[in-house]
Amino acid sequence: MEESSLVEPWSREPAGRFDEHEVESAALRGNPLGDPHVRPLRVYVPPGAGDAPLPSIYLVQGLTGQLDSWNNRAAFRPTVPELVDRLFAEEGCPPALVVFVDAWTSVGGSQFLDSPGTGRYHTYLCEEVVPFVDEHYRTLAEPAHRAISGKSSGGYGAMITPMLRPDLFGGLATHAGDALFDVCYLPEFRDAARALRDSYDGSYERFWKDFRSRPAFSKASDATLLEVYAMAACYSADDDGSVELPFEAGTGRLREDVWARWLAWDPVRMAERHADALRGLRAIYIDAGRRDQYFLDLGAEAFRRALEAVGVTDVFFELFEGTHSSIEYRYPIALRYLAERLQPR
Repeated sequence: MEESSLVEPWSREPAGRFDEHEVESAALRGNPLGDPHVRPLRVYVPPGAGDAPLPSIYLVQGLTGQLDSWNNRAAFRPTVPELVDRLFAEEGCPPALVVFVDAWTSVGGSQFLDSPGTGRYHTYLCEEVVPFVDEHYRTLAEPAHRAISGKSSGGYGAMITPMLRPDLFGGLATHAGDALFDVCYLPEFRDAARALRDSYDGSYERFWKDFRSRPAFSKASDATLLEVYAMAACYSADDDGSVELPFEAGTGRLREDVWARWLAWDPVRMAERHADALRGLRAIYIDAGRRDQYFLDLGAEAFRRALEAVGVTDVFFELFEGTHSSIEYRYPIALRYLAERLQPR
């Protein structure tokens, strides 16, 4: 067996540097879930960076992700930080900062949006994290040299953030990002309605009380119930923080008015409204596994077509052989694509 094919079963000293920070967020202070407003932040500085200002790529996580999750190791596979370090230290990728952002919430995630149900995570990312990085590092601080990348809910955040803030972000990469909501979310509503009926008398309050009293995800319905509620907290919370479900808990019947609020946040449907922002991006990367369990490969294709419909054709797009799981090896592919496109011209 060749030496290069071996995967070390423990961490090694990186060639680059991982800096650990804490960001005290005014935007997250007093958030409706009572989640911490002081958040960890990790910044990777590639080896040999020197004094030249660098592009920056913000790496955001999927549902239930938090900063420590990046260090999770699977058998025979390097961690994401190791993949990042190898990319810049050994594989000739043009230099860039990689910023690992924490946007965890106690209902699983934030979708990187401002919501009265979870908190002001879009503001936190754009108005606090980005300025923090630009203040503490020598960055190329124009949108043409800043991008955002992620998988699943992180991929969703990567799609919508440059649409909302093209003045900050000039590139995106989405790995199986949440898109085409009627395909990826709608089928879960019937399962959630049945689980609420059979186990919790139709009450999400009872679900959360039960969920937090035992090991998480120890019941088969936990993941679906958590995901549906988390998305409702992001897409259809009222101004007072109450969360509106897009279906009737007793029957699963769609509540069309609430569902319309969800659809307004679908990247496929947002593309036309934000066409100018999308046409101004310097780099767009889209991929997904052909056997994605949530059918986000269909969402990826729908997003690509939505981009094409508004005149955006310079896009990296690939459907690869794989599922939604264990696709961390795709991160370096996208990071290289973004780093190359974000360099000064």
